[in-house]
Amino acid sequence: MAESKFSNRRIFIKKIVLAGISIPLLNSFSFLNKKTRSKKITILHTNDMHSHIDSFPENHSRHPGMGGMRRVASLVRKIRSEEKNVVLIDAGDVFQGTPYFNKFKGSLELKIMSSMGYIASTMGNHDFDNGINGFKEVLHHANFPFICSNYEFSDSEMNEKTIKYLVKEMDGIKIGFFGLGIELEGLVGKDYYGETKYLDPLKTSNYWTNYLKNKEKCDFVICISHLGHKYKSDKISDLKLARLSKNIDVIIGGHTHTFLEKAKLVKNSENKNVIVNQAGWGALALGRIDLEFSKNNGKSNSLSVNGISKKNYAKI
Repeated sequence: MAESKFSNRRIFIKKIVLAGISIPLLNSFSFLNKKTRSKKITILHTNDMHSHIDSFPENHSRHPGMGGMRRVASLVRKIRSEEKNVVLIDAGDVFQGTPYFNKFKGSLELKIMSSMGYIASTMGNHDFDNGINGFKEVLHHANFPFICSNYEFSDSEMNEKTIKYLVKEMDGIKIGFFGLGIELEGLVGKDYYGETKYLDPLKTSNYWTNYLKNKEKCDFVICISHLGHKYKSDKISDLKLARLSKNIDVIIGGHTHTFLEKAKLVKNSENKNVIVNQAGWGALALGRIDLEFSKNNGKSNSLSVNGISKKNYAKI
């Protein structure tokens, strides 16, 4: 089987950030040899923003004056001015939570995300809250795709409105994306999700990661997940998926509103590291993972990822 030219890499976390606007980002660092040529990919991510376009009210009991898509957008602009290769993605539940959704039905959220430069999202359970037709009616406001690898919409009005995978190349590094949604039965009314078929997340994951790594020759693969971080039951979650799957390098999660001060490293079914991260909810945080790839001297066809884990946390 042919291997990607970067397939022998070792992946570490260089820096994982839930970063705040008013607090400057710490300078990143690594142990790269001066003779190596490095490339850096910055993954920025949100989840469960729930139509929080403005900050929480100043009298809010837990998050006074914090968060909001407008403030996230300001931070994203700042990071884009500092970094060359930025990937911005969302892990679902864009909709439902403030009067903005009641009035604009999701169109305003998608317009803002488009202006921010998101490259992809997946669907969360609340993105079905106006039904499949309601989602379809506002989808044209998104200039980015929704990746739904384990939802089958062929018998519904959403047929061919989402994609199964996405491939992007940045600075010579090929990145593959696929998306996983939570089981809708028992969580969302049947009238809302209609004829949507739910496919097994683990089987779906192994199919598309194999396709992305071996057919598309992606150098690393990102799963955009709305499965949830972890559960006490045996229900599939991001951590369980990371352990049981193969070929996933990064899982960006949603649904459980989990604030992680730094990402987790999980060994997969082949004893390789998977980075798992989630950024809370309500546009209160922006998740960040910086991966630095260095091309080693004397190995023209190999790329390794070097660096160390470093915490830098603040609320937006």
